[in-house]
This record gives sequence, structure tokens and C-alpha cells, in this order.
Amino acid sequence: MEVTNALYPTEAQYETLHASPETGEIQLLNLFKFREKAQYPDGRDSDLSGKEAYDLYGKPMLEVLTEYGAEVVYFAELTEMVIGQVEDLWDAAVIVKYPSRKALLEMTSSEEFKALAIHREAGLEGQLNIEMKIPN
Repeated sequence: MEVTNALYPTEAQYETLHASPETGEIQLLNLFKFREKAQYPDGRDSDLSGKEAYDLYGKPMLEVLTEYGAEVVYFAELTEMVIGQVEDLWDAAVIVKYPSRKALLEMTSSEEFKALAIHREAGLEGQLNIEMKIPN
């Protein structure tokens, strides 16, 4: 199994998300890998760690999520791989509950998200974002 961290969906993933905006509740499992040192896309100097830069995105996003009916239901720092192997363990895991895929898409298209995303990009080396749905 090949694993590729990324910051944004591929074109195919983006098309799939928009082709069938799921109307039921979804959860997103986010696995984050932070940069050692923040790297801002606009080239600004920064003494922040990747985690510190990401926090400038993540903390205000808690309010933005609420505006779209979403909430963080779980957050933890990852400490050890117990079964299986990966080249490098992710740094943190977050599960966010959204009322629908449509709400997720609206949130990620919002001006609030776009304004804060520069800190996300500066702080993250990459992530996995996995949609989950509780079976009926």
C-alpha cells in the first residue's frame, strides 16, 4: 500500500466530492504531518514551527466549523505505531463531524477558510483526509 500525504485533493478526488454531495452526516479522519519549521507560500520569514503555524489556522477554524454545523469530536497527538508500518508516523489525528458532505464543501469554499488556509499550508508537510460514515 502506497501512502501519499497531500495538502489538497487531487483533481479526481475533487470531482468525486462534487459529483455526489452526500446529504447524510459524515466524519473526516485527518492525519497530520507537521513541518519542522513553518514555510509560508508567500515567502515571509517565520520562526514558527509547523505546529505553531497550523495552530494559527486550527484554533480559529473551530468557530468556522460551528458556522457550518460541524464540530471536532476527537483530537490526539500520535505517539506510536502498534501494528503495521509507515515510513514516518503522522503527528496528530483529528476527527471532525459534518452534517453533510455539502457542508464540508461549503466550508472549504468559504472566505474564512481561504483567509486562514495560508497558516495551514505553512504548517503542514501533508495530511491524509479520510471520509467516514457510520453504517446504518
